[in-house]
Amino acid sequence: MESLLVQTFKNFEVIVVNDCSTDNSVAIVESCLEKFGGRLILSNMNKNSGNGGLPRNKGLYLSRGKYVFFLDADDLLTKTALEELYLLAKNYDADVVYCERYYTADAAAKNIQVTSYQSGSFVNKPTFETENLAERTQGLLNGRFMGIINKFVKRNFLIENNILFPYMISHEDTIYSWALVFYAKKFLRVPNATYIYRMSEGSSFRKKRTPFQNINFQINCIINGISKLEEFMISIEFFKQNPKYLYAVLEFFIQVNFNSMLKHSLQLPPFVVYEAIKKEFFKQLGEHDVLISALCTIINTQQKILMTNQQKFNQFAAQSQQRIAELEAQLKK
Repeated sequence: MESLLVQTFKNFEVIVVNDCSTDNSVAIVESCLEKFGGRLILSNMNKNSGNGGLPRNKGLYLSRGKYVFFLDADDLLTKTALEELYLLAKNYDADVVYCERYYTADAAAKNIQVTSYQSGSFVNKPTFETENLAERTQGLLNGRFMGIINKFVKRNFLIENNILFPYMISHEDTIYSWALVFYAKKFLRVPNATYIYRMSEGSSFRKKRTPFQNINFQINCIINGISKLEEFMISIEFFKQNPKYLYAVLEFFIQVNFNSMLKHSLQLPPFVVYEAIKKEFFKQLGEHDVLISALCTIINTQQKILMTNQQKFNQFAAQSQQRIAELEAQLKK
């Protein structure tokens, strides 16, 4: 709230959506009402959603400004952030302004460093992304366009394309962000870093979970994520005409989550992995949950075998290289 109060740009509204918080968040917001001079709205959810998407959707519904920007409760903006983003959006008439960099900080907002979600090349000046969806898709698969915290968006663009956050336990911001990439005509990439992401231990994303809970968490993301992704992608003519690109995006989403699930499953015996997968699939697939769970567990087990064999091969290769080096040294003597 303090980082918003000191913004050099003043013509903006602040909408805070209380998702039935149990701490003193509401009191903090209420203490700021007068300071914002009528520009601060506090709205309450009827019940806790357990998800960041629904409160954001409510905030979007209540918004009246030309542009929308989402700021998480434990993060900050640089002093000139909104001024920079507004001028970029206005001067370039952009649907989306995408900052390729942002700052990270510790919980005390210290040790600030510049970083990025994306991989690959960066722009050094405002640059429109190609409108070619094949190239945009490839950019996404190469690790570009990630994250919600670095996107300043035209409100009418969101309304006209019915872009909202789906109800999911996690990764709802991934679906939202990728929808921006595939729908926006004017997608502006900029080198500006305006967002300060605090590495707070209280974050729901970094919540401590058991390996069993993490497997359930990732499976739930896969099931709901591919459904929501396909739902909006098939409404775009390009993906209707080019199913290979649609599949590539779905595969990428699944692979990211499956790799994360594999990491946690390595700590558990196969029958526990099976039970964890079955627990989640049962909610979605009914009588087929046993088959799907068994197939996933087999795949998971094969992945473990491959990883073990790869480790053995790497160890053997390292030993061979060392032996060759020793022999070459002896020959020189």
